[in-house]
Amino acid sequence: MAEKVIRLLRIRGRVQGVGYRAFVEEQAARLALCGWARNRSDGSVEVLIGGEKSTVDRLIAALRRGPPGARVAEIEQSDAPQDALADYGDSFDILPTL
Repeated sequence: MAEKVIRLLRIRGRVQGVGYRAFVEEQAARLALCGWARNRSDGSVEVLIGGEKSTVDRLIAALRRGPPGARVAEIEQSDAPQDALADYGDSFDILPTL
């Protein structure tokens, strides 16, 4: 059985105003991952993503590139609690800026 993980990511660089959250949503849907993305007031993007470890790793690799116009300087990642996505089911959402 594949290992399931939930990761909290903070992406820094030129990641707001370039369609980064829509890119995350598109990539997550393509990979059938659940979670959410939101802009942070400090200019970063925060992503909570859950699924099979190998698939989450593939998403993170895509997020390092980002959409055209983005410049990813850093992706900080940490494990999130297994119940962190309990309210999201199998969906991926764009949340309001925090």
